[in-house]
Parts: sequence; C-alpha cells; structure tokens
Amino acid sequence: MSLKICVIGCGSMSYHGHGPSYKRYAMNYKDTILAGCCDLDESKAVKYKDEFGFLRYYTDMDLMLEKEKPDAVCVIVPEHLTAQISIRVLEKGFPLMMEKPPGLNAGETMEMINAAEKRNVPNQVDLNRRYMTIIGKLKEELSKVCRPSEIHHIRYDFYRVGRFDTDFAATAIHGIDTARFIADSDYESVEFHYQPFPEFGPDVANIIMNCRFESGATAQITFCPISGVIVERAVVNAYNNTWFMNLPIWNAADFPGRITHYEKGSLKFDATGDQLFGEGDMYITNGFYNENVSFFEDIRAGRKPKGDLKSALQSVEIADCMRKRKACYKKT
Repeated sequence: MSLKICVIGCGSMSYHGHGPSYKRYAMNYKDTILAGCCDLDESKAVKYKDEFGFLRYYTDMDLMLEKEKPDAVCVIVPEHLTAQISIRVLEKGFPLMMEKPPGLNAGETMEMINAAEKRNVPNQVDLNRRYMTIIGKLKEELSKVCRPSEIHHIRYDFYRVGRFDTDFAATAIHGIDTARFIADSDYESVEFHYQPFPEFGPDVANIIMNCRFESGATAQITFCPISGVIVERAVVNAYNNTWFMNLPIWNAADFPGRITHYEKGSLKFDATGDQLFGEGDMYITNGFYNENVSFFEDIRAGRKPKGDLKSALQSVEIADCMRKRKACYKKT
C-alpha cells in the first residue's frame, strides 16, 4: 500500500526536524510518495521540495490538498496558527499529524478534537520526547522493577539559554508532558511558583511546578529559560531504586545522553545514548524520525495513533495555566 504525504509549513522546525525524517522514511519505505510541501513563503517551499525530495511545492494549502488528495498531512506552523490550520485539514477528512502544542488552550484543543471526531479522522500530536529512544529505554528499565503506582517521585530539570520568549509555555509543554509520560499517569494537581526577572522582559521567569499524579507519585519540574546551559535531565525514585536520565536535546551539553540505574546503592545499569541507538543525527536522537514513522505506519495499518489530541489535552491545559501565571491546577 502506497502512502502519499503532504506537508504544511516549511520553516525552521520543519526543515531541521521533520524534513530529514520524511526523506529518510521515503528511502526506507519505497512505496512512499512525498507529494507536496506548502509554505506562504515560496522560497522556503522551493528549498524544502528540492532538499527533501517532494514532487511539487505550493503556497496555497487548500489547492495542494485538493490536487494531491494525500493519505497523511503534517502541519508544522507557528503555535498560534496550528489550531486553525489543523481544523481546516481535519474538516476535509485528511489524517493529520501536527506540531505541539496542538492548541494554546483547552478550548482550541477541544475544537480540534471535535473536528477529528466528527469525521473520525486519525490524528497525532508531535510531542517528540514520547518517541525518543532514550526515554523509551528508561520506561523499559522502569517496568522491570516497578509499576507506575510504585514510582515515588520524579524530578525534571528543563534549562535553556537566552529564552526571553513572551510565551515560554509553548516550549515548557515538553517538560510537562514528558514527566507525565514517564509517570504513566495524569496529573491530579499542580502548584506553580514563579521567579520573575523583569529586567530581562515582562514575561521572563523561572518556573517551578510541584505536582501530584493520580498514581500517587509526586514530581518537581523546574524551568530555567535564561540559564547557562541547554539540558533536560530527569531523576526517578522508587523503593530502593533511582534512575538518572540526561536527554540529548539538540546535540547540546548532554549529547548523546545517558541512563543510569542504582539499586540499594549499587550500579545496575549504565548506558550512553550512542550505545542505545548508535551514532545518529539530531532528527533521529530527538525522536522526530520515530514519531513520523509511528504516525505513518498507523495510517497504513488503519490504526488509531496512541499520541492523539486527547492524549495531549491535559498537557495543554497545564501549559496554559503556566502561560496565564496561575497559582495552581487541579484536574476536574
């Protein structure tokens, strides 16, 4: 069965993370047709087509979808445009994969969910940490020792350099969702603590989340957007067991990543990222290739993707609480 793919959005994130993934997928699955790529900036669309092997480029997404009638559509556009463009694609009935966050709040995301359910359209959100090999390995190692209900505490540190964003929540959703993914449980409640730095901008702040999951586990997630290093690091504690994980984010300080497991003070497991997945380009180590493969193979097989809009809804809700500088969140 052939698979015809169209892409909406040829900007930086699409170019560096997803474009190489499509090209590699088409090389590995010969019946793949990279039919069309679209961007309002014609020069970006042309460059994308030539670089990654698409057959045609467009500057009008509706024209592209009408002409190509793809089996799968990927939307990688600025956060404030994702919901409105995705809803247009869903209303046309095309299986859709979209970059995070799918909506900036619960209302936008529910509109997308309703549009998908109305036409029974398969969909997936690009929360790429869920598809990183190193996080998959951590979850595998955790499952050998404890159930999700036996995890005591998770610490997740999320540091960036020079991020003076007016909306850092759109990036912070990764830390929110990854801790939830590791815990394998929804959040029950969150308390937010903000350390503002108005001298760097009205919206710049360190943010600490003190969390409780429905499983009984607790978590502390720390966001420092103007630190001295780009890292994401997790510590997971259970009875007599502790796991440390450093992610290979953007080939930065902790590349190629590492997982270490101690039981009763003794080293039980230690592996670097290159031992787990071999040497790889950023789009592979950071999960972009795996998330695209997962979506495309689900579409081929007629399966509902696991990482759909509904699975992302709570992470969107909590990120929006952060955006609005709320003091707490409680699941209703």
